[in-house]
Amino acid sequence: MKNSVRKELLGQVESLMNQYCDGCFLHQQLKKEGGRRMAHRFCISQCTVGEKLQEYGEKLT
Repeated sequence: MKNSVRKELLGQVESLMNQYCDGCFLHQQLKKEGGRRMAHRFCISQCTVGEKLQEYGEKLT
């Protein structure tokens, strides 16, 4: 994979996380109720932003 493509993908990932994940109320609430692990599991398996981040991760590997 070219370095420029990789940088672009990483930029998109960072943009997504800054826009949707930073300060996410649902993540914070789940963290309070069930702990960090439960909140992380939700983000990975059920959140649409998490699914999109996984797609970018697959492209990067």
